[in-house]
Amino acid sequence: MRDPHPRTGLGEPRGPSFFPGRPRPHADDQPTPPAPPPSETPSPPPASPPPPPTRRPLATAVLAAVLAGGLAGYAAGALGDEDPAPASPPAARGQGDLQAVAARVLPSVVSVRTDRGQGSGFVFDDRGRILTNAHVVQGSSRVSVELQDGRRLTAEIIGDDPDHDVAVLEPETSRGLRAARLATGTRPAVGDPVLAIGSPLGLSGTVTSGIVSALDRSVRLGEDSGGGRQRALQTDASINPGNSGGPLVDDEGRVIGINTAIATLDQDRGGSIGIGFAIPVGDAVESARTIIDGG
Repeated sequence: MRDPHPRTGLGEPRGPSFFPGRPRPHADDQPTPPAPPPSETPSPPPASPPPPPTRRPLATAVLAAVLAGGLAGYAAGALGDEDPAPASPPAARGQGDLQAVAARVLPSVVSVRTDRGQGSGFVFDDRGRILTNAHVVQGSSRVSVELQDGRRLTAEIIGDDPDHDVAVLEPETSRGLRAARLATGTRPAVGDPVLAIGSPLGLSGTVTSGIVSALDRSVRLGEDSGGGRQRALQTDASINPGNSGGPLVDDEGRVIGINTAIATLDQDRGGSIGIGFAIPVGDAVESARTIIDGG
């Protein structure tokens, strides 16, 4: 028999139960006040009590996360709990500020191309080494990176950490490469403006904007999503296949995360629906240092 309620994505909708509001009292249900004695002056009838507030129904859905580096695998995610939002919202930034941020960060961002597909990455240290996702370079030993000025360099894969979906590349030369600023000593807040930069669908140098939507989401990372859960930042900045490995930066141009997955309603035709995930930059750098040290 055909299921009249087909599922979409991975898992079923979960979340708080619906809380229907209590019915509003009807005028006919109010008791009729007694008539005043004839000798007394009638007093105005008492006002009807205001209706109790109606609670809005709450519901959340568990979605599938899919963000491949071109043809290079996918990462499936599940939503977890988040930190409470800060008490005071951040100051708004103007459009000109975001343009300046994009211009400052773009020279540090690269497109990563392999035999299987493509993704993104960014220069993270003074030696010109590049951070990207492990699933972008999986199955390759050497890759090609394209800089914002159009140059193409061969890069060696120093190593990868599939559990955290992090890989480190070393290009053939560091000439002309500029490291991005990393926000390793600060923690973003919900509502902070962010930019996602990378090569979605092979369109290098693409910049999209949004905010930090949540902190510490629980996401499964890796090619087959069989690894343990890792914490991730959630953003509504538009990211799509090919953004994998690119930076998520704050409004000061500092990298706060590596874009790695998106939520989608259809795994076979995944695209941005405004729910993306990034590996916190502190976790990514710690993993990268372990890779470089050979640990």
